[in-house]
Amino acid sequence: MAALGLGIFLGGCITAIPVVTGVAEGVEHQKKQNEEAANETRMIKFNVLTSCDSDDELADEIDDGIVVVRHNKVWILPCEEKDGKPVPIPPEDDITPPLHAFAGFYIQYPDDDRSPPERGMVSTISDDPPMLNWIYIDKETYELRYGNRTASIEHIVGEWDWTEDESAVTLEGWEGFVAVDESDGMSDEEWESTPWGAEGLRWAVYFDRDDNGLSGKIRKPRGKGQKSRFEVVLNRKLQSDEEQLKQMEDANKKMQVKSQGGLKSQFTAPAANRRKNVWGRKD
Repeated sequence: MAALGLGIFLGGCITAIPVVTGVAEGVEHQKKQNEEAANETRMIKFNVLTSCDSDDELADEIDDGIVVVRHNKVWILPCEEKDGKPVPIPPEDDITPPLHAFAGFYIQYPDDDRSPPERGMVSTISDDPPMLNWIYIDKETYELRYGNRTASIEHIVGEWDWTEDESAVTLEGWEGFVAVDESDGMSDEEWESTPWGAEGLRWAVYFDRDDNGLSGKIRKPRGKGQKSRFEVVLNRKLQSDEEQLKQMEDANKKMQVKSQGGLKSQFTAPAANRRKNVWGRKD
């Protein structure tokens, strides 16, 4: 009798179900392993450095910059290297608390109503105590902001990812990030009266979701045209193993990372700290 491949001839029937089932289970197992490996890679913490391909002199302020989080917004500052680590150069040395550089990773956003689930992105907003917030896009203004689940859930929380070579951040499948001069159109006195202006913050990060240069989204005060803006690339700078180990050891003293099921991930503080969780406040 000729060979019947994966089937076995029994009573006029070819029964290949056990073999096919075994192959299918093996493929599914490999798929899950690949997904787990990808998730582990996406949970490696990174800083974000910026580049801007423009000949305009103003662009020098955001080219080779670093992303920081402050006042619930995401900003770009010049940066320098200290001990091999990029750090922001604050406009004033006496800013308290010090400006906090973005240090984040990708993780699934916990919302059962989003189908399919979306990959979110979080960043530390404080080292002591260690706190994480979601990075999201304001659905009205398209500015990058940060907040806990309550603050972010009604806005654009994903799909965050990286470019094919894993070197730069993407959102909704492309790099549409723009640096906007928030001081444009204000007098020095008006600007310095704002919380960010008082600290010398100027360039905020937006996402050009409609691919139209943020037309109509960011007009100058009193309606005087559009604020200055430049396209920027958000480059991932992986933190060293030593940095991540130290941060993990420090964080493990104060919080526990726990995953629940396949569609939810949450960060749970120890019982003594649950009145104020790692997302910044009680949800």
